[in-house]
Amino acid sequence: MLSSHGACHLAVRGREAVDLFEWSLCLGEPYDLVCLDIEVPDLDGQGTLKAMRALEEKKGIFSGHGTKIIMVTALGDMKNVMSAYAELCDGYLQKPISRDTLTSALRELRLIQPGPVETTG
Repeated sequence: MLSSHGACHLAVRGREAVDLFEWSLCLGEPYDLVCLDIEVPDLDGQGTLKAMRALEEKKGIFSGHGTKIIMVTALGDMKNVMSAYAELCDGYLQKPISRDTLTSALRELRLIQPGPVETTG
């Protein structure tokens, strides 16, 4: 669903995602968007989110000025939602998600332009 908006990288494990994220920061080409699932091997999405925000802070990138991170997960319980927002995620989408839901989230985060305004008459 994201490939039409730009290059996409895939990490299967949380630690792998953190390594790619750190690499992008070191290159001076940070990701615009990271989508994280909570249930991933070796470092769950909550821990991955926390590690990514710590790397940004270490580079002097503070809340609201870094990569937009959306949790995309089947877990919709209040504990996971609140924990993700406490660790500064920018959005939380519960699976299954539709293209429209994802597009709406990208627009809200100003990662893509609003669509054309529909007019009647």
